[in-house]
Amino acid sequence: MTYRERGGSQPRPRRRGQGELEAQVLAVLRQAPEPVNAGWVQKRLGDGLAYTTVITILTRLYDKGAVTRERAGRSFEWRAAADEAGLAALRMRRVLDAEADREAVLARFVTALLPDDEQLLRGLLGDAEDGPEV
Repeated sequence: MTYRERGGSQPRPRRRGQGELEAQVLAVLRQAPEPVNAGWVQKRLGDGLAYTTVITILTRLYDKGAVTRERAGRSFEWRAAADEAGLAALRMRRVLDAEADREAVLARFVTALLPDDEQLLRGLLGDAEDGPEV
């Protein structure tokens, strides 16, 4: 029996996929011109989310290193810590840090790369070995 058949007038909201709300919060923060409070984020999400839900997501993102926060009175102001590429790199680093045999993980990662990606990675590693340009 559907929600409407049980007498409800509104369909149930779609359940978000894992990480979808975090991604939406990060997208909002990346659009912010300066650090913003949770209420600002909540308003821009425009999804009827509870303030406490927004705070929970922001805190989880802070714990993951994806956002920074500064004390502003009795609350915080938040900003995205990195762009999408930086966040993907943070996720990759967390996966690597969770493994006991880093060498094996990195070796398998490199051998699974497509040839173009392997060449790009070799170039980036070569640039890193050369040091910063002055």
